[in-house]
Amino acid sequence: MPRTRSTQPSSPPSPTGPVRLGPDAHAALRPATAEVADGFWHTRREVNARTSIPQGPGLLESAGNLHNLRLAAGAAEGEFEGAYPFVDTDVYKWLEAAAWQLAQRPSAELESDVDRIVSLVAAAQQPDGYLNTWFQLVKGGERYQDLRWGHELYCAGHLIQAAVAHHRATGRSELLDVARRFADHIDTVFGPPGSGKEIDGIDGHPEVETALVELYRETGERRYLDLAGYFVDRHGHGLLGGEAYCQDRVPVREATNVEGHAVRQLYLLAAATDLATETGEAELRAAAERLWHAMTTTKTHLTGGLGAHHDWEDFGDPYELPNERAYCETCAAIASVQWSWRMALLTGEARYGDLIERTLFNGFLAGVSLDGERWLYVNPLQVRDGHTDPGGDQSARRTRWFRCACCPPNVMRLLAGLEHYLATGDDDGLQIHQYVTGRYAFGPIAVRAETDYPWHGAIALTVEDSPADRPWTLSLRIPQWCREFRVRCGELAYDQTDAPVSEGWLRIDRTWAPGDELVLELGLEPRLTAADPRVDAVRGCAAIERGPLVYCLEGVDHPGGGLDDVVLDTTRPLAVKHHPDLLGGVMTVVAAGRQRDIPDAGWWPYRAADTDDTPTDGESVELTAIPYYAWANRQDGAMRVWLPTS
Repeated sequence: MPRTRSTQPSSPPSPTGPVRLGPDAHAALRPATAEVADGFWHTRREVNARTSIPQGPGLLESAGNLHNLRLAAGAAEGEFEGAYPFVDTDVYKWLEAAAWQLAQRPSAELESDVDRIVSLVAAAQQPDGYLNTWFQLVKGGERYQDLRWGHELYCAGHLIQAAVAHHRATGRSELLDVARRFADHIDTVFGPPGSGKEIDGIDGHPEVETALVELYRETGERRYLDLAGYFVDRHGHGLLGGEAYCQDRVPVREATNVEGHAVRQLYLLAAATDLATETGEAELRAAAERLWHAMTTTKTHLTGGLGAHHDWEDFGDPYELPNERAYCETCAAIASVQWSWRMALLTGEARYGDLIERTLFNGFLAGVSLDGERWLYVNPLQVRDGHTDPGGDQSARRTRWFRCACCPPNVMRLLAGLEHYLATGDDDGLQIHQYVTGRYAFGPIAVRAETDYPWHGAIALTVEDSPADRPWTLSLRIPQWCREFRVRCGELAYDQTDAPVSEGWLRIDRTWAPGDELVLELGLEPRLTAADPRVDAVRGCAAIERGPLVYCLEGVDHPGGGLDDVVLDTTRPLAVKHHPDLLGGVMTVVAAGRQRDIPDAGWWPYRAADTDDTPTDGESVELTAIPYYAWANRQDGAMRVWLPTS
């Protein structure tokens, strides 16, 4: 069974990162230090560092975000720019991304941009700590009168997270001081009935809750943790009309499935998990485990994407997982990673790392182009031949920036802080959740890794540092999708039939010494995947996967016919081809298929079910599948993940 608590006062401190557990946290695991030195994620992070993050200030300037801060600070004249009351958060998320980037690689230019914008944020803050440019400029200073739509506390949450990141990365307190003043102000205004506070209320978009927990962890001020607990507790009590969209229909502890706006739900559950971790509350932990299980079993797309509906950006019913109308907002994928990481720390279970891996490689990474300059807000699993795109934020075409630009800086901050989500430690040893070329360390333990994952399955580990006086356990996550694997360690050799694997963890317990080596080889044979038969949208279909990657067909690779008419031949084997010059260097999967011959239906596209006039398998075609994360990087056109089978 997973260990429920292994932290001790002597445990090594958590490294710099978005989640730093308190010293008395009721967690099975603590974040370890990791470095990404080469390979797949190093490439993606380099694009983020060299292109996406440096472009941030210019994009925020052109969109008016920085102009609004100058107006609020009295340093400019003009009108508020932007369509939404939460545009300040784009600035805060960029600041968080820049802070994590500075923690890895000093840059005078980036540091100058950060200093300039931090000063602007501080100047815009009002004397009592309040800060929101929309309400200061557009609403004449009116506060907390529209908690359902106003996003004031949501903005405060992202400010707090940026401030914590800035403090951890640089050691400087300018932005943290701003965040604490705002948090202190909120604490004087909000509280339960009988507390003497002015407002008993919650924000329609959860975010401040998880941020307040992290502010408690950073400062040691218990009142921030208590305030986070108050906000989580008051969701589901009708303070915003009882709407599921705002996470106000049912209290977290009573909920049986995820519902409403996907990002709001996931941010709230990340906060609930934070609280369970810091307080040890069993009921809140049980609710988090129950809701995560319900989400993954009934409301998660193959890519890890979440959100079935364009309307209200929300979860659908159980097993309502459409293809071309899948919403799968990029921010929802990010929120899923954040929540699953907290669940992994709390419980020690490997399944949370499984979902993180699936989401990172697919539902998340598709949200940014390979050049780091264009973005997807929504991530459908199919774009039909002849698709007429509506444009705007919900376009299936990559976009330079959005009117509601929540996703781009959110992607930037996750990529910049990605090393935080790779490994953990406890009193027993080191656990590796995600495989990269680089280094993992926890206390006196350090392990270096070399791998070309996800293109190849070999992960070579070398112990660099180890306590000489005691054994410890090296735990490696065996992915849920992995059918075959081998491991060699000195004279020991295992495969999937006899390896010491328990609930997803391969555990090697021994007295290690510097120079000891272990090689894990994960089988990466391409495979066909079928969905639960209750997922109506893909009944009779299969998807192609290889390792952690979901694959798709793109129209640009199949100029001879439309993807709507393709049928996959499941009797033929799948083949893998390496294309070093395609899409930054990828492995494609080649499958056999047929182009269906569909009889002309005349003016009415329906027929009697018992007629012989049915589509037949026509000309044989070779199908080339590319990794889903890389679609929409060449030209606009058709795409599909799920393929009808013959």
